Amino acid sequence: MRTRRSPRWLVGTLALSLAFMMAPAGVAHAAEPIPVPQTSGLPNKGTGTLAAADRDFVIKVRLAGLWEIPAGNMAVEKSNNAAVKKIGQSIAAQHVALDSLDRTAAKKLGISLPNQPNGDQQGWLNEMRTAATPEQFDQIFIDRLRAAHGKIFPAIATIRATTRNDTVRALAQQTNQFVATHMTLLESSGIVDYAALPTAPAPAAAGQGPVPIDNQMLVAANNGESIPGLSNTVILLVLAAALVVGVVTTMRIFRAR
Repeated sequence: MRTRRSPRWLVGTLALSLAFMMAPAGVAHAAEPIPVPQTSGLPNKGTGTLAAADRDFVIKVRLAGLWEIPAGNMAVEKSNNAAVKKIGQSIAAQHVALDSLDRTAAKKLGISLPNQPNGDQQGWLNEMRTAATPEQFDQIFIDRLRAAHGKIFPAIATIRATTRNDTVRALAQQTNQFVATHMTLLESSGIVDYAALPTAPAPAAAGQGPVPIDNQMLVAANNGESIPGLSNTVILLVLAAALVVGVVTTMRIFRAR
């Protein structure tokens, strides 16, 4: 009895299907869309006073993309470090998404945007282009981007907290989340030179910060002798009144007997 042989095309199809099913999961996720940070229902109609600081912020978001996108692409091309390549690819792709949000906001608000990086940014890109070795490139790439993100991070918070314009507020909300993600990505490389980063300015006066502190609150926190919001004089008057009421009530009780 003769055994029938499977057609060659069928064998090839089965082999191809098996190879596809066994392919690494990472390949399937390579084309995932960039997760754009949500604004949690914040209005975005372009209403509200547009301050000079708001305009400057929108322009700076554009400038950030103009140099960080090519910097990220260079990391993919020039680095020998797989982690740095991935960081560069992610930051470049996310800045493309952020740049789209920024251009939409600028159009709505009538703000003209630049099309070239500024002088400092061009200098950083030139440093990366002329790096002698892949390792030197990695250090320049990571340090320059980490320093830039650290500088703009508090500036974004200021705009987010103070702007009167709803479109700028929404953009600041999204930019803040992108920048926080990028700082984390850069730091995950393990080669950030933290000692070279600028330090925070010293506080103007110890104990004073963004939360208002009342002197009586400090007294209450230290020894519990005062109640916040009440002066010692008020407390004494209340105690005296209570004492008078108590004496009068006691005298009435005895007279009644």
